[in-house]
Amino acid sequence: NVAWATARVTRERSTPMPRTTRSIGACAALFVGIFVCMQPALQILSANGAAIARSLGSTGYFWASGTLSSFLDNAPTYLVFFKTAQDTAISGPTGGVPELILQAISLGSVFMGAMTYIGNGPNFMVKAIAEKAGIQMPSFFGYMVYSCLILLPILLLNQWINL
Repeated sequence: NVAWATARVTRERSTPMPRTTRSIGACAALFVGIFVCMQPALQILSANGAAIARSLGSTGYFWASGTLSSFLDNAPTYLVFFKTAQDTAISGPTGGVPELILQAISLGSVFMGAMTYIGNGPNFMVKAIAEKAGIQMPSFFGYMVYSCLILLPILLLNQWINL
């Protein structure tokens, strides 16, 4: 059985990845802190978000949620823009947000969350685990340079093609 033999040889030759709960704990603490700190912002947006929502449009939501998602975690950024775009007059499966706006918020938050280590919690965790294993990882700004050179042109090209 070739598959079994290959798996056995691969297991024997690979070095085990050290298991660490410290990096997972740091990622969890980051999430909890962000969600706790954003509660006042969500309350303000519930009261005044409609004015902002009318002025952005789907492209504006994509770039605004993406830009903030690069420097904040993408999950709370998504939540803030979701609350901003919510319209009580709309009902249905999108939670009161127009479908095109919801797509723009989702895609901007997720895709641009990959621009930095902190934009997406697992980026930070993978960096910590890899460094613990002795793998050299780029610095925060080194990673940003790399992502700006690769990811940002792809996003801009995609925007230009889909206009």
